[in-house]
Amino acid sequence: MNQLTEGRKPQTKRARFNSLLAFFNFAKNNLDPDLINPCDSPMLRKLFRVKVKTQFDILEKETVDEIIFRTSIIRNRLMLELMARGAMRIGEVLTIVPNDVAERKILLREPKSGREHEMIFIPQKVADRLKDYIKTQNIGLHKRIFPICYEAARSVVLKAGRLVGIHLRPHDLRRHAATFASRSGVPLEIISKIILRHSNLSTTRSFNYVSSKF
Repeated sequence: MNQLTEGRKPQTKRARFNSLLAFFNFAKNNLDPDLINPCDSPMLRKLFRVKVKTQFDILEKETVDEIIFRTSIIRNRLMLELMARGAMRIGEVLTIVPNDVAERKILLREPKSGREHEMIFIPQKVADRLKDYIKTQNIGLHKRIFPICYEAARSVVLKAGRLVGIHLRPHDLRRHAATFASRSGVPLEIISKIILRHSNLSTTRSFNYVSSKF
């Protein structure tokens, strides 16, 4: 099976496994009741099982607005806004420096995709607040804007969610940004390539980042 399916997509591997499974079951039921189906084993079934898509609760705009409004610490509020309005991953937020910020754009160096860099677009009001924060905190051009660790940033998100009585995860905010764009009529291709910066469209679909109409 490994040789027959080497280099193939997971769905192709599962289809070929199921065909072999059905073939041996047919032979057993119609030709030889004592035949042992080599595909009928817990290990192989687990290896070629269909993956169930995880369904996520999508945060409504009103809930996200309330989360951000109730967060009183400016630094934490900005981090939440960059995730919820700019679809940034929490790790990306922690890496940016003032030199990466220009107008409504944030240059992301060494992104997850493996590209040399990516460009993130944020709303004008968020950009203005970010620049004001950099100025008032007197952050150097090459110093991290949010110099905290990953676990501390996750804690910020969890505490923000508790303010409105929900269990909030960092990726919920990124998912909200994509869903809000989708419901506003932004084409899926733009959401995938520009907002989420996925390498291919299937990733956007498979993880339910956008509203169900897609």
